[in-house]
Amino acid sequence: MKEGIHPNYQEATITCACGNVLKTNSTKKEMKVDVCSKCHPYWTNNLKMEKTGGRAEKFKKKFGIQ
Repeated sequence: MKEGIHPNYQEATITCACGNVLKTNSTKKEMKVDVCSKCHPYWTNNLKMEKTGGRAEKFKKKFGIQ
């Protein structure tokens, strides 16, 4: 590797808005994120799935077709 062209790779602290703190390696010393794996809806099974039907059901409802 060439000398002087690579960034300084160091231990980093990532802090989530929920209070979770992660330690990893990065070129930045500290990072703040809004969502992590502990509070993301996909990973916590809190997703809200909308089950309203597709386009055909919406058309039938709009025009009263049975």
